[in-house]
Amino acid sequence: MSHTAHIPSHRKPRRSGSKLALRAGVAGGVLSTVAVAGAAGPAQADPVTETIEMPALGAGVSADLSSAVAASAEATQQIALDMELQAQENAAAVKAAKEARTAKQEAERKAEAERKAAEKARAEAQERANRSTERTTLAASAPDSSDSSDEGGSSYDSSPATGSAAAIVAFARAQVGDAYVMGGTGPNSWDCSGLVQAAYRQAGIDLPRVSGSQSSMGTSVSLDNLQPGDILYWGSRSNSYHVAIYVGGGNFVGAQNPGTGVVERSLDYDPPSGAVRIL
Repeated sequence: MSHTAHIPSHRKPRRSGSKLALRAGVAGGVLSTVAVAGAAGPAQADPVTETIEMPALGAGVSADLSSAVAASAEATQQIALDMELQAQENAAAVKAAKEARTAKQEAERKAEAERKAAEKARAEAQERANRSTERTTLAASAPDSSDSSDEGGSSYDSSPATGSAAAIVAFARAQVGDAYVMGGTGPNSWDCSGLVQAAYRQAGIDLPRVSGSQSSMGTSVSLDNLQPGDILYWGSRSNSYHVAIYVGGGNFVGAQNPGTGVVERSLDYDPPSGAVRIL
């Protein structure tokens, strides 16, 4: 057989590739016809025999998509605003709670201060009432002071104060008529221990601030052996509730109470419990 003889092929004849044309219109015809052919189709392929029309996205669908996107953006923005509002409300609630706690603490502090002030006022009133009762009792039982020197009544050393005692007495007497104010240390208002402390400072002596501590200073002396400048106390020594300064002649100067202020009185007016000498 000639080598040029025709040898029939045993392969299946190539199927003439059906040609498929895909045509789609998108938003008014932007996409043109697309032809899809077999992968190995010969150069001289059969003409397209079938065309599939893809649905076009018309103006209505495009508008719906735009509306959906706008609605989603609006919803996202609303959520963000709601979260910001909630955060602001939470912060306001925390601030309000803190302010309420602070206000409550301040109210409790003021109430406690008022309670203590009321207790102190009651104690002072009771003290004044007790002293008034004692004075009334003593006045009823004591002889007439005008006849005391002739009938064996109380007699006190009337010699004038000298040295440091004179400075203390002079200062104390200079404050007679000043107001009594609890905690007062001058120059125009005093409490009992504030006046005694300031008077002794004229002699270069620094005393403690409160009456109980002042009455614990120096040495105890008898009320029958007083000297000008001695500190008189009411109550018990080291735990006294009132002090004054003996100025001689049976008298003392003291910041008594809000009703009388700083006065000079006879020991018989309000007999002290005891006395101490520091000079």
